[in-house]
Amino acid sequence: MTKKLKLQEAVSGSKLLLDTVQHHGVDTIFGYPGGAVLPLYDAIYSHPINHILTRHEQGALHAAEGYAKRTGKPGVVIVTSGPGATNAITGIADAMGDSVPLIVITGQVGTPGIGKDAFQEADMLGITMPITKYNYQVRDTKDLPRVINEAFHIATTGRKGPVVIDLPKDIQAAVVTEINDPFINLPSYQPHTEPNMWQMNHMFKALSTAKKPLILVGGGVNYAKTSHELIALAEKHKIPVVASLLGLGAMPLNHPLFFGFAGMHGAYAANMALVETDFLLSIGCRFDDRLATNPADFAPNAKIAHIDIDPAEIGKIIHTDYPIVADAKKALTKMLELDFTFANTDKWRAELEDYRALHPLTYNRTEQTEIKPQRVVELVGKITDGEAIIVTDVGQHQMWAAQFYPFKEERQLITSGSLGTMGFGIPAAIGAKLADPAKQVVLFVGDGGFQMTSEELAILKVYGIDIKIIIMNNMSLGMVRQWQENFYENRHSESVFVENLQPDFVMLANAYHMDAVKLDNPLTIEQDLRDFLSHDGAILADIVISPTEHVLPMIPPGNSNSEMLGVE
Repeated sequence: MTKKLKLQEAVSGSKLLLDTVQHHGVDTIFGYPGGAVLPLYDAIYSHPINHILTRHEQGALHAAEGYAKRTGKPGVVIVTSGPGATNAITGIADAMGDSVPLIVITGQVGTPGIGKDAFQEADMLGITMPITKYNYQVRDTKDLPRVINEAFHIATTGRKGPVVIDLPKDIQAAVVTEINDPFINLPSYQPHTEPNMWQMNHMFKALSTAKKPLILVGGGVNYAKTSHELIALAEKHKIPVVASLLGLGAMPLNHPLFFGFAGMHGAYAANMALVETDFLLSIGCRFDDRLATNPADFAPNAKIAHIDIDPAEIGKIIHTDYPIVADAKKALTKMLELDFTFANTDKWRAELEDYRALHPLTYNRTEQTEIKPQRVVELVGKITDGEAIIVTDVGQHQMWAAQFYPFKEERQLITSGSLGTMGFGIPAAIGAKLADPAKQVVLFVGDGGFQMTSEELAILKVYGIDIKIIIMNNMSLGMVRQWQENFYENRHSESVFVENLQPDFVMLANAYHMDAVKLDNPLTIEQDLRDFLSHDGAILADIVISPTEHVLPMIPPGNSNSEMLGVE
């Protein structure tokens, strides 16, 4: 029989929910009201928890992701039933792919109407099952504290991810004087975080004998907040390090042991390191197809050790010789305690330095007739001294930011990795700034992705959110155009915009009561960016960049990491 706990006073399900969420340390909720969550929003009216009203449900999800990616704490979202909940699907899927902890509360029609095609009903359990760590539909108000406690536990442990709580309207409105036992009891959910020391010793002994060892870091290292341990391990044994897109920032870009971002648009030295290493230690990286572009020919000369919190990822794509299921921080901490004499890596590191010198990430720096997007990123890095939180949307600008911004710290790059969601940028930048108000937040966004969630500009003035928005305006869907030019005989099918049919982005920003400038002079761009970044308050820059620039290097899909376009 379920244990009952008496409450000090009668409370509604809505207040019970908000109090329990607040008990988990949540101070900010993102959301958008509607009929099925009116009882919940009525409770928010007099509750101390902070609520951010976005202008679209997808914006609420991405803002919560930006908040969670920066802090590591779960983002919390409330949306209404039916279209409100289905508008949230893209953000939920994005969070699932990038292992972002979210609690998404979706309103639902009253329990008598469920399954009867009631107004604004959608089967959120069925829809979200494949894109959440877990989902609930609450049928008893007394269960709310337990469900919320379990949801936070699931979202924030093991491989983190989104949890949906589908909440019928009558459950929110019901008043109760007691609750069911709120304590977590999940016997079938026991994430494994401690590394097996026999496996660790076995792996580490093999690593110590490698002549060309390499550490590959993924998002799991950033999420575990274990940059310090990673750097200490690499320095202790003089092991070169490369990163996936989501692993950027785990080691400073200027560290002598860091050889860059690897994969489809990665640095030549980083990709060649993957090709030539004889022992690859991958930590918190799942070998997706943008990194392991040809799994059959990935790290062909290497024994591979894979440390990951999710056992399902180990061996899924790349054969693994040393599988270790563990939290990245705990694994790195244990490795620092192991005492083995390592092989000398001087020759190996010198070889990688030669690769870096032979084919550095570069562009035409003498160009004076048009603004090069890579230069914009470099200048922002110089002006901000590599200290800003960098948020990107998805496309060419995202890759240029990854290639040319001098990242210094973990969780500094906020971007959509797995799902590659255009429209992510603006709301994610809002969430990142709310998460860390003292840090400067710079958003790079394309003219295409900007138009997908530009309505979120409305809340910058309302909440006094100071972000610097840089539109990389090349009058096209740049990455689509690049693929068409490389692989579809230059057929620009629906990828290039007609200039006089594009919005006036400066006027659009002004309509949302924010300052904006248009920058198109390559001779004054450095001073223009200094003025822009020192502006007091939110501001947008519409920067007219080269309409023909490609992101290079580029590994064509299906090719090995050594086969890069743009490398002579």
